[in-house]
Amino acid sequence: MATRRNGSPARSRAGEAINTHRRSTMTYAIVGFGKIGQALAHAFARKNINVTVASRRPPETLTPRARAIGPTVVAKSLRDALEADTIILAVPFGEHREVAKALPSWKGKTVIDAMNLFPVPEELESLPSSAVVAKSFTGAKVVKGFNHLIAATLATDPVVEGGHRVVFLSSDDEDATASVAALAKQLGFAPVKLGKLNEGGALVHARGRAWGQLIFQDLFKKEP
Repeated sequence: MATRRNGSPARSRAGEAINTHRRSTMTYAIVGFGKIGQALAHAFARKNINVTVASRRPPETLTPRARAIGPTVVAKSLRDALEADTIILAVPFGEHREVAKALPSWKGKTVIDAMNLFPVPEELESLPSSAVVAKSFTGAKVVKGFNHLIAATLATDPVVEGGHRVVFLSSDDEDATASVAALAKQLGFAPVKLGKLNEGGALVHARGRAWGQLIFQDLFKKEP
């Protein structure tokens, strides 16, 4: 081992690079382990990307199914799962507020809203449901994504038809959109940015008793 003149070990540049990489590695969690949560877990497992899964149930009840999906899918308690940098919400819409209460502040977290609300109650007025989610997750960067495909489609390999299955992303934070787009690409999808939640994002939200125009549209993007 290389040493400094004073006899203390010298840190190699390679070691510094490794440590920096470890610090910069993003961590992911899926909250909700129903059909959508399991479909997303399959996407992570397919690419050997570590992901934590959690729900209101004790983690040991999720472990057999998590293990069956793949070794990179690990069931943990909700509190432990929320230590991740990026959390995907795959719970029924009415339960998101209880998840939000689990942390006093969501600052520094990215929350991907994969939930759908239908029909939309009148009290939401003209707000997209993700804007309501953002109010509950104080300090978080909220991105709408992975919500427009049915679970059976979302669970399958997105590399098809000579291209990649599209996932639509919208957020009021461009940096957060870019981060989630990078994750979508890692998972094999073709991210398409729709802009802000209340602009292009309206295409993947329900309004009243009408679905957005892009919901349930299974589209593919060909390789350039």
